[in-house]
Amino acid sequence: MQVETSSRLPDVDSASAAHTGRCAAFIRGRIAEAGGSVSFAEYMQHALYAPGLGYYAAGATKLGEAGDFITAPELSPLFGSVIARQCAGVLDSVGGGSILELGAGSGRLAIDVLKKLSELKALPDRYLILEVSAELAERQRAAIETEVPELAPRVTWLAELPTGHRGVILANEVIDALPVERFVRRDSVRQLRVTIEGDTFRFVEADAPRNLESAVAAIEADLGNRLAEGYVSEVSLGAAGWLADVLASLDAGIALLFDYGLGRREYYAPDRNAGWLRCHFRHHAHSDPLILAGVQDITAWVDFSLVAAAAIESGSELVGYTDQASFLIGGGLEQELAGLASLAPAAQAELSRQVKVLTLPGEMGERFKCLGIRRGEAAVPGGFAFADRTHTL
Repeated sequence: MQVETSSRLPDVDSASAAHTGRCAAFIRGRIAEAGGSVSFAEYMQHALYAPGLGYYAAGATKLGEAGDFITAPELSPLFGSVIARQCAGVLDSVGGGSILELGAGSGRLAIDVLKKLSELKALPDRYLILEVSAELAERQRAAIETEVPELAPRVTWLAELPTGHRGVILANEVIDALPVERFVRRDSVRQLRVTIEGDTFRFVEADAPRNLESAVAAIEADLGNRLAEGYVSEVSLGAAGWLADVLASLDAGIALLFDYGLGRREYYAPDRNAGWLRCHFRHHAHSDPLILAGVQDITAWVDFSLVAAAAIESGSELVGYTDQASFLIGGGLEQELAGLASLAPAAQAELSRQVKVLTLPGEMGERFKCLGIRRGEAAVPGGFAFADRTHTL
C-alpha cells in the first residue's frame, strides 16, 4: 500500500461528507444499542464492512490514482508476473489445480497472474476469487472481461471458501483489514472502546474482556517482559480463526500471504507504544481511525508471529517468511527484467521506477512481508530461497 504521510488531509467532497455522515449515524446507533460504547474491533468492522455504508461495502473507488492507496499489483505488473512464476511451480507439483485469491481488489493481480501463466503455458484449472465486497467483485469482473476476455471463463467468484482446494491461495493486503482490538497496559490490561462525545467518536478505557486479557498475557509471555505502563497497541483476536478456516479449505498446495507487518518482538517493541493503526484517505496516511467513517481505509500492521503460530496450530507447515524485495528477487524478478535494455528510454525509466518502489527498503521492499504456508505435498516457491526470515518469528 503506497501512500503519502501527511498531517493535513485533503478536503472532503460533498458526496464523501454525506456518506461518512450516514456511516457515522449507523455506528452511533450501534453504540447506543450497546449501552454507550463498543469495542474498537466492532467500530472497525462497521466502518469497513457495514452493508452499503462501510468503506469496503460502498461504491467509492478505493485503489489506484483515483482512490485512497496503491497496492503492489496496481503499481506494476512485475509483482503479478513474479507471483505467477511461483504459482506455476506449485501447480505443477500438485498435478494441476486452481488459484484462490482472497480479496482481489481491483482485479489487477488476477489479470497479471493469468496473463503470465498463459505466457508460461501453465494456466490453472480455475482462478477463484472470494470477495466480500459486491461492488469490488463487479469491478473485478469488468476489468477481467475487458483485459483478458479469452481467460475470463476460467475465473469464478465464490460466496464462501471452497472445500478440497488444490493449488495456491493468494492474499495480498487482506489480514491488515481484519478488525483488531486496541488495548492499553495499566496495572491490568484495559480495553480501548469507542463512545460518543457530542457528534464525534472518542476512545474510552474499560476492563478488558477475558479473551483480550489472555491475548496480551500471551504476547508478554513471548516477549519475556510486561509491557510498559501506558503502552497502547493492537491485537487481532480474529486472525487465527480466519486463517484456520482458510487453510482448512486447502488439501494440498501453498498459501502466500502478503502484507505490511513484523515479527512480534518488533511489533511490540518499547518505542512502538502507540500501536500500528494506519488510515488512508486520498493517498494520505494518518493515525486517527475515529474520523471519516466509511470513506477512509482503516488498517493495522500484521503481527506475523501470531499468523505463523496460527498456521502451525492448524496443522500446516511454514515454508518461508521474507520481505517483499527478497521474495521478488528470489522469485524471478531478474528474468522479468531481461528485456529492459531493448525498451525505449522512457519505458526503461518507468520500469526502473516501479522496481525501486517495489524493492527499496524505504518504499515497499522492507515493510511488506510474505509468509508461505504449505498443506500436503507441494513445491516450496523459489521466492523464499533468498534471505528467508522464518527464524525471526
